[in-house]
Amino acid sequence: MSNNLIEWCTAEIGALKARSLFHMPKVHQSAVGARVMIDGKRVIQLSNNSYLGLSTHPKVVEAAHKALDKYGVGSGAVRPISGTMDIHVECEDKIAKFKKTESALLFQSGFTANVGVVSTLAVEGDHIVSDELNHASIIDGARLSKATRAVYKHKDYGHLEELLKEARGAKGIKGKILVVTDGVFSMDGDVADLRACADACDKYDAITMVDDAHATGVLGEKGRGTVHDQHVHDRWSLTVGTLSKAIPVVGGYYAGPKVVKEYLIAKARPFLFSASAPPAVVAAVSACFDVLENEPQHHAKLWENTKFFKQGLKDLGFNTGSSVSPVTPVIVGDGAKAAKFSEILLAAGVYAQGIYFPMVAEKLSRVRTIVSASHSREDLQEALDIFKKCGKQLGLI
Repeated sequence: MSNNLIEWCTAEIGALKARSLFHMPKVHQSAVGARVMIDGKRVIQLSNNSYLGLSTHPKVVEAAHKALDKYGVGSGAVRPISGTMDIHVECEDKIAKFKKTESALLFQSGFTANVGVVSTLAVEGDHIVSDELNHASIIDGARLSKATRAVYKHKDYGHLEELLKEARGAKGIKGKILVVTDGVFSMDGDVADLRACADACDKYDAITMVDDAHATGVLGEKGRGTVHDQHVHDRWSLTVGTLSKAIPVVGGYYAGPKVVKEYLIAKARPFLFSASAPPAVVAAVSACFDVLENEPQHHAKLWENTKFFKQGLKDLGFNTGSSVSPVTPVIVGDGAKAAKFSEILLAAGVYAQGIYFPMVAEKLSRVRTIVSASHSREDLQEALDIFKKCGKQLGLI
């Protein structure tokens, strides 16, 4: 083992600790739910992406058990060789039907879905234009591509149009232009304007792509996502998302034209060189989509809880930024203070993770909260009372 590596890592971690910005992940000792066990203490969970509370839904758990009994624990292969089972195909068909697209393709995670789609579809001679607050997986996908890149100011579609005009004009891009945006932005909880994005893209023959990670199961009819919520289905090209949030399992997906799916099967390296998702995982994902189609009460409860909690934080005087989704930041403006706020909230009975640089700019450091359909009104009121107490303790309100 190189001493240089050990010394370098030690120095880097030491610098983070000196700024109170290094914390090991909290270890959970219970299933995901409104309340979870952390360090032997039961606390209100406000840092989990299981928006609809489906992690322990009886139909989802039963589907996983049945798949385990029928197919075993894994395929033992990548999809193109011998890792494609009938349940993979059935799940993809179900996702395509839910998203109202021609086809869908499973990836091993939301991260690999973005990396795979962006890096595979944008080749040398092409151009990628990305919102500045897009998810890291989109950024990494663009970096892996041989296409040129540009970044537009967050949700500034006038700036997007300027960059598209420059690309087709001064830069002389003759190939494809791929414009990528998050649907719901994961740190601030604000939502992209897909119609404005499509307007700009139509003028310069650009391909539209949205990462619906935090929108699938959350926005639109039955949680079909931002494309459906904003009624731009006939104007939108590609959707990518994760299967680890409102669909609280693991994996990712592409949804869009069949010929694009076929190209990804032939060329996308994360698809080609990663083992297929285990049968129990795929069955659980598939069952979650059945629940979304047939049990709209979870979606309704999520939004009822979101409105109550968001308004409660505002009434207490907290800065919740521009959030219009269940992702609600409590912005404190200092990384060390955000970490401390998270720490005293946990001690008081609420788990809400501190978020700071490099995940967000230092001046926008926050505690990020996410409510779910599994929370009761009593859970959320208790959480608000704890936020009030701890916020006063730190001089935030």
